[in-house]
Amino acid sequence: MSFLTAALLAEQRRLVLWGPVGMALGVLAYFLLPQEPGAVWGVGLPLIVLVLGAVFLAVGWLSVWGRLAGGACMALALGFVSAWNAAHRQPPMPELPRRAVMVSGTVQSVTVLPPRGADDSAGARRLVMAGARFATPLDQGMWPLQRTLSITLRPDDSERLVPGNAVQVRALLRPPPFPAFPGGRDLQREAWFAGSAGSGRALGAVEPVACSHGAPFHAAVGNGGLTGQNRTPGSVEPADENIPGLEAEGQDGLVICAAPQRGFSIKLEPLRERIDARIRQVLPGTAGTVASTVLTGEGASVPRAVREDFAASGLAHLLAVAGLHLGIVLGVLMAVVRLGLSAWMWAALRWPCKEIAALLALLGGAAYVALTGLHLPALRSLMMAGVVVLGLVAGRRAVSMRGLALAAAVVLLGMPQAVLGVAFQMSFAAVMALIAGYEVARPYLSRFREEKHGFGRWLALHLTILTLTSLLAGLATLPVVMAHFGEVQPFFILANLVAVPVMALWIMPLGLLALGLMPLHLDAVPLHLMGWGIQAVLAGAHSIAHWPAARVAVPSMPGWGLAAVLLGVCWLCLWRPVWRLAGLAPMLVGVLSPCLVTQPDLLISPDGGLLAVRDGRQVLVGGQSRDAYLVRAAWQQAFALSVQPFPAEGDATPDGALACGQDGEPDVCLLTLKGRAVLLRVRDRSDGMALLPDSLCAGMDLVISAAPLRQSCPGVRGLDRFTAWRDGAQALFLGPEGVRVVSDRTVRGARLWVMKPGGHGMPTLPLAPED
Repeated sequence: MSFLTAALLAEQRRLVLWGPVGMALGVLAYFLLPQEPGAVWGVGLPLIVLVLGAVFLAVGWLSVWGRLAGGACMALALGFVSAWNAAHRQPPMPELPRRAVMVSGTVQSVTVLPPRGADDSAGARRLVMAGARFATPLDQGMWPLQRTLSITLRPDDSERLVPGNAVQVRALLRPPPFPAFPGGRDLQREAWFAGSAGSGRALGAVEPVACSHGAPFHAAVGNGGLTGQNRTPGSVEPADENIPGLEAEGQDGLVICAAPQRGFSIKLEPLRERIDARIRQVLPGTAGTVASTVLTGEGASVPRAVREDFAASGLAHLLAVAGLHLGIVLGVLMAVVRLGLSAWMWAALRWPCKEIAALLALLGGAAYVALTGLHLPALRSLMMAGVVVLGLVAGRRAVSMRGLALAAAVVLLGMPQAVLGVAFQMSFAAVMALIAGYEVARPYLSRFREEKHGFGRWLALHLTILTLTSLLAGLATLPVVMAHFGEVQPFFILANLVAVPVMALWIMPLGLLALGLMPLHLDAVPLHLMGWGIQAVLAGAHSIAHWPAARVAVPSMPGWGLAAVLLGVCWLCLWRPVWRLAGLAPMLVGVLSPCLVTQPDLLISPDGGLLAVRDGRQVLVGGQSRDAYLVRAAWQQAFALSVQPFPAEGDATPDGALACGQDGEPDVCLLTLKGRAVLLRVRDRSDGMALLPDSLCAGMDLVISAAPLRQSCPGVRGLDRFTAWRDGAQALFLGPEGVRVVSDRTVRGARLWVMKPGGHGMPTLPLAPED
């Protein structure tokens, strides 16, 4: 028997833990494909691999290698099929109107946004609309959208909106944006799996419209607008008196019938909004927004400055309902129920109080997760809590790696797209590191606990456990934070040592007490006390965030670097022998991967309007774009450099690499870098009709224009607005061998969620006329 076989046999009970890892690799294989596979390749081939794996298991069950090969085939196939199925279950991305349009639909949720400045004291609201229709002749008789629309309302719009009401608003809509650079964050993929059709900005006030029960979803707009089935132009359906706040709007009003709400979380939205309003009434200001975030999941209203402070101090996880919050809820509920049962002598002598308290706490935790919106980290924590409770009831070990593996397998089967998200990666990496770390530290902690007693020993033990918990979770999630947010927080351990106990012992228990007393209108006192604890955490986060080097920016980590880190974490945590330390090697390579890849020298925005040049310790940006703020922020994070404007007309950079307006041609710059010459036309008010002089084009390796090049610079390779329209954002690499261009469409390929050039989707089809 070889050494490797003997080692695998010694760890054979841990081999099942690699099942979810294989499923995640299968999901990742689907998302890395350059072309969307059809049913034959997306389902047929994985099913063959699945059957092959089952054969390997049946034939080689007595061999560890047979079980390993069979399990690997089955895990990879299951992950690939689940990802293909999840992607093809989604409705197509619709074509949105390119101009301002009257849109009607059903209110799904309303979120209060944080104020943008000192003049905006109240902040705007974001309306999520379901079953939307557009009042245009082209969309006449269209089916309701199967996806939601997110519309930011005007700050002065005070219309009371309740989930389930039918409303209409004039808005300017836009599809999900393209990535800011090749390999950047894919908002179109996120919108595809989130069921979103896009976003928009309201141009007018929201108006309620009448809705009749029992009728099919239809609409009517007067004067030749949108007309539903069996309706005449200009007709108005009588308002239903049973619907509060809805009245007929007249001949030019849009009349729709609200689509039924779906999803348990959506049905809880009215309750969530009432609780949020009550918390804000008792706790106005920032403390109220944070309290509402941890109790209802309404985190969009937290001011940007507060989010920045929490992120810089390593406390961003306190604003995301996840394992920490659910663990506190379960612990508080279990302690209260168990103490109550223990105080009842009859029950304490006859009932299994510990098991009953655990089951009731699990039910309370499930209610908390539903109230806060059923977010992925909370769902993962709830599944883990269910495994823990079952272990307590059955007398088995409560927290184990097998429970985490089971939760991961369930998530990957139900929501395989989550493997690409920061929530999945951070939550599972943190919990995996905690379980593995305490498997190693448990004997030492037990020995320390048994040596002596006393308050000093108790305090030292709990400080050690808290420090170890923060260290394990923080180090495991640090590479994920680097990859997704481009920064490192060196003081996260110190911040968590102070903030987590306050959250666990003061804020969350008082918040749960306030929720319980809210129906009796006795919640004011616990909410005020909760606010004191939140103010202390806010002050600590603000103080640590302003320490020197509180946030260290790092360049963008390539996808293979993050994958190497996560595989290294799995190798380090899932094995027990000393060769588990080999996982440190891929983790180190992944962390250093930003320094191992070549950074692009130029970037072109998705619409071709912005140009960026990497110049030493800064990124020079020129041009105009509708999404300039977001694109600049993404570029700054990707390069981990400050963003500065192009030199003014007639000026140049200190090294002379970039000079603008030197030849008397306005809005034209010349880049000379790495032996290559690139002509940059930053702006063009003639839309390409004014041709560039041949003297400027002579000797150029490349010409880049924010407008169409048309007949400018014939014979010279060019990139213009049409190129960006076809291929999305561009990354350019200059070198002695020439200019290499990598486009967003090349990186993402032809996938379901990759929208057509210009962000066009599938046209909405009208309803068939009724006989």
